[in-house]
Amino acid sequence: MYHNRMKEIRKEKGLTLTEIASKTGISIGYLSHLEKGTRKNPSIEMMDKISKYLDKSVSDVFFTDK
Repeated sequence: MYHNRMKEIRKEKGLTLTEIASKTGISIGYLSHLEKGTRKNPSIEMMDKISKYLDKSVSDVFFTDK
């Protein structure tokens, strides 16, 4: 089931949206929408970039039970 843990993981690692945006090439606005849940169903490419930067699997970040 889709459940986004991006914000939780980002905060655990002490990262900002600005840092993730600059390293992944994904806009801050898009990342913010993903975290808030106002944007759903990101592409596999987006999920892969974010997950790699967070040093987690796509499943750990985007498909967890909750």
